[in-house]
Amino acid sequence: MKTCGALLVLLCCCLAETQLRGETISENDITHQGRYGEAQRRNGPAHTPEATAAASTQQTCQPDIHTVLREMNAVLAEQRVTLMYTKTQMEAMETRMRANENKAETMETRLTASEKTLEEQRVVNKEMKEKLEEQAAAVRAVGGSVNLTGSQVEELRREREERRVSFSASLLASGHGNTGPFSAPTTLVYRHIITNIGNHYNPNTGIFTAPVRGVYHFVLFVIGEEHASTPTGIILYKNGEHVIIAYQRNPNQTVTPANAASLLLEVGDVVYVKLYPNAWVYDNQNHYTTFSGHLLFPM
Repeated sequence: MKTCGALLVLLCCCLAETQLRGETISENDITHQGRYGEAQRRNGPAHTPEATAAASTQQTCQPDIHTVLREMNAVLAEQRVTLMYTKTQMEAMETRMRANENKAETMETRLTASEKTLEEQRVVNKEMKEKLEEQAAAVRAVGGSVNLTGSQVEELRREREERRVSFSASLLASGHGNTGPFSAPTTLVYRHIITNIGNHYNPNTGIFTAPVRGVYHFVLFVIGEEHASTPTGIILYKNGEHVIIAYQRNPNQTVTPANAASLLLEVGDVVYVKLYPNAWVYDNQNHYTTFSGHLLFPM
């Protein structure tokens, strides 16, 4: 079987060679060569001109087949290199495409967040606009009433002034020294006025009187000298009732107790500070010991 295949390949090469040389082979020649080859196999080789020509043609065709195979191998190798290079480029392009997709997703997320923030800001702006319109309507309404009645204008001014309440005072207006101790609680009169908006704190009595019903905030600061048996302490009172205390004792160093409270007061309620029994407080030109209060909001 292999011999027949080889003969067919040899015959094709011979035909190609003959055609290249401009020669033609007839069907009778092919048949003759086939019969001659069969007889040659039976009788042995014969040294004839035809046999010599066939051998020469076979020798000529075989180098051409080898050349073609080498060229085909070279082409295949070149195609493998090209294919590998193309594959590498495609992988790089896929990597860049994935990176671009990730960037696009990130940008889309940021854009969504920005749109959400913008929408929230629009809602806030809308609410603010509505509030401003309400306030403008209220202002216009007040302005109309002002044009109508002078008594209402005076009432509004009085209410505005009453709501401006704030005071702060220190114990001594001048000099320095201790106040106390006394055996019974004694009202402290803070004589150095720092602030007294509305004049609702009386520096002659030490008493604050509420002008309007509302929530007020009061703060106590005090300083005292060190002593083994005499403490430093003060008490905040509302209408004679004990509210809070600022108290401390230390035999080795100066003490600085403090306290604060917010109180709901009615019109005319009074708030003041008393010295704790058998205690003292100190003050000088630095105004360490203070009593302060202000209106947080009316009720």
